[in-house]
Amino acid sequence: MASTFTDLPDLAAQRLGGAVIAASDEFFAPKEGLVKPGAPEWREGVYTERGKWMDGWETRRRRSPGHDWAIIRLGLPGVVRGVVIDTTHFTGNFPEFAGLDACAAADSAVAATDLPFRPMLPKSPLKGNRANSFEVTAKPNRVTHLRLNIYPDGGIARLRVHGEPLPDETVFRPGREVDLAGVENGALGVSASDMH
Repeated sequence: MASTFTDLPDLAAQRLGGAVIAASDEFFAPKEGLVKPGAPEWREGVYTERGKWMDGWETRRRRSPGHDWAIIRLGLPGVVRGVVIDTTHFTGNFPEFAGLDACAAADSAVAATDLPFRPMLPKSPLKGNRANSFEVTAKPNRVTHLRLNIYPDGGIARLRVHGEPLPDETVFRPGREVDLAGVENGALGVSASDMH
């Protein structure tokens, strides 16, 4: 079995179909940066028409009450066991706090902002320029979408959502061939004779 939640698959990984489908703001850096593969990059001296180029999602400073948010469609629906909210390279411009709401949406036609979210990770303090790890202790339900809330604004380099894939049960209907060793169907490698 996995020794820590980060050993579990990233359910929001772009390569598995994860995508950021909506955001309250993305003035300085696009929302899609949240689920990009690989570690965040630093590009010394590189600027865009809006300021310093940053690898991740970054919102402008809020001038009104509230907070910023981004909605992520998981590539692999499943049970979330932990998340990493990575602020690497964001030093003075990272959010002070972040939290997550979750839902299991059966209807893909529902607008992202109308999804029935419920709290999953309470508002939690973040540190800048580091991977902030949080174990999820909420009731283990199947999740298809997350809403990342940042308080009040700022930049997040990456969001990694680790958990156990849990496909829709119709995948296993009689008469259908299913790859039982596929991560998309819940398989997880637990041991090997050589991990080099």
